[in-house]
Amino acid sequence: MNAPVAAPSALSPALTLIGRALRWLDGVPYSGLAIPLRLAVATVFWNSAMTKLANWDTAVALFVEEYKVPLIPPEIAAYVAATIELTTPVLLVGGLATRPAAAVLLGMVIVIEIFVYPLAWPTHIQWAAMLLVLLCRGPGKLSIDHLLWQRLRPNHVIE
Repeated sequence: MNAPVAAPSALSPALTLIGRALRWLDGVPYSGLAIPLRLAVATVFWNSAMTKLANWDTAVALFVEEYKVPLIPPEIAAYVAATIELTTPVLLVGGLATRPAAAVLLGMVIVIEIFVYPLAWPTHIQWAAMLLVLLCRGPGKLSIDHLLWQRLRPNHVIE
């Protein structure tokens, strides 16, 4: 007895095409994904720093009247925020100290979400997601971190 042979489905070419597309997407190297993540997050915080620096008095006034971060005087909070927003984007763009920079920015996003703009969670969760990927996976091979690690790590360490 022969088992019945299934007739070719009309979906077969479409499934083959989808399978090829998925295999191609699975083959995209992480470094190709990490660069736009680094640039996107860096742009958000760099632009915020530029806004603060464009009118420092207004920036401090926002920390006094609107942001109201607990435990830190508003003037100090403004300086801390501006410093983080000026330094971490530069680190992210170069892929230098990417994980510490991502951790600092993730902490800042958490503070912003909890104490400043809790209703802006749809935006903050996007920033957090990008930062979590960078924190967990690093900057990728096209980064200063990768170059340094290649030079500094002992030969017996396996990635």
